[in-house]
Amino acid sequence: MAPHATTPPPSSSPYHTQQHHPITVLASSRAIISGRLTEATLIISTTTGKITSIFHSILQQSDFPPETPYIDYSPRILLPGLVDAHVHLNEPGRTEWEGFWTGTRAAAFGGVTTVIDMPLNAIPPTTTVARLHEKVEAAKGQCWVDVGFYGGIVPGNAGELKALVKEGVRGFKGFLIDSGVEEFPAVSVDDITPAMKELANEATTLMFHAEMIPPITASTSDDMQHSHPPPALSGPLNVYQTFLDSRPPSFETYAIAEILSLAPLAPQLPLHIVHLSAVEAIPLLREARRNGVRVTAETCFHYLSLAAEGVRAGDTRHKCCPPIRAQANQDGLWAELRQDRAGGVIQTVVSDHSPCTPALKLLPPELETARGKAQGQEEGAEAERGDFFAAWGGISSVGLGLPILWTEGTRRDANFSIEDVVRWCCRNTAKQVGLERTKGDLGVGFDADIVVFDDEESFVVERSTMLFRNKCSPYENKMLKGVVKETWLRGQRIFSREDGFAEKGGPSGKLLLEPRKTRA
Repeated sequence: MAPHATTPPPSSSPYHTQQHHPITVLASSRAIISGRLTEATLIISTTTGKITSIFHSILQQSDFPPETPYIDYSPRILLPGLVDAHVHLNEPGRTEWEGFWTGTRAAAFGGVTTVIDMPLNAIPPTTTVARLHEKVEAAKGQCWVDVGFYGGIVPGNAGELKALVKEGVRGFKGFLIDSGVEEFPAVSVDDITPAMKELANEATTLMFHAEMIPPITASTSDDMQHSHPPPALSGPLNVYQTFLDSRPPSFETYAIAEILSLAPLAPQLPLHIVHLSAVEAIPLLREARRNGVRVTAETCFHYLSLAAEGVRAGDTRHKCCPPIRAQANQDGLWAELRQDRAGGVIQTVVSDHSPCTPALKLLPPELETARGKAQGQEEGAEAERGDFFAAWGGISSVGLGLPILWTEGTRRDANFSIEDVVRWCCRNTAKQVGLERTKGDLGVGFDADIVVFDDEESFVVERSTMLFRNKCSPYENKMLKGVVKETWLRGQRIFSREDGFAEKGGPSGKLLLEPRKTRA
């Protein structure tokens, strides 16, 4: 436990005598320490980058040896760095979509100090040890924040999974529906069964993109798995409701039922549903948890802040799978999320940053920007402009999640708490990926990953505040409340809103490849 102090340390304090152990001191009248808002002074070792002591009061600069770096950030809030447990960085292979350099800078800008990279859409995907090594080589020297990696579950790679665990992947993801990229095919029960058996006793988590086409549906056929329009359209291809109708909640509930039916194969293996969209799936997950199944779910910033009713015709920046649903569905997701401490099934909130080039979004001329045209709008694609079925599906938002969540949460509830945000985006996401002993909290022994957050200031999302490679996002031109003023990684300031990035030192992010020791 951190020491508690209401008065400055006496003159015999080790901070006055241990000149050989340099420290940095950060303080504020508001800090989230072990999940709770309090006054705090953080003592950080500049040797280890760890928090060595915490006092639940504001100590003065005179309480420390002369020349000790000291900043009192009051009244801004000191938060633990966010852990975004669902990011597609796409390198190598699709670096024109995103890359380690650009994606991790965008993360740092928004107070995210740890990202976990998905096994797709890089080429090759992270489905074997050799392919993981390729990704690690591509990442070296490019990461502004710490980066961990997921492995992929695809047909035929069950024999690689234990070796990937030993190499340090944080978990595994598989698709139950076509992923949109041919090098990462969907899995069936015949693929999931051996994967579960291989991982049954490993310290890992098995995650699923939970959409499947039910055996009988009025709206779709197998063509839907390849992004073709369904045979029975409910409306024009550029109308969002047409796309939404083609991927009903039954896609999610059917897939989740299939996953839960396999849970007895590995009863101790944590299961996780990524980017839960449909509230209709929540009762299934609640029932499974009551029956002892170790299953959790995440939702995304876009499902909590964007609603189908607000999507204009042709605005394919909003396309993702599962889709952004109606306002009533969003309200239900919020209600379940607020139950997380009481056993709610949604425990974490992530970005699912899944970018592409603007050309692949097929924006219509009235929404297309000059940068989209310049990056290679394909000839002959005019007929597909604004087509929600032909456009690439994915929301770009890494580094915007904290203000998105703060904006929506405070709009909904005047008593909305920053502690909630820290629980969903820091503590629980760190636990999900086995980093709960070093990340996601401000506590003694933790990495000094710290965000200085102004909860009152607002900003407009512009190109200068979207640091991911392609500036194509449904959040563009939106006003958001909450500004990250500084981001610290392991005791070093890597970004400030005033001065930018610590360019002289270059990227200092680490690759998190130590094997997990705990399950989620």
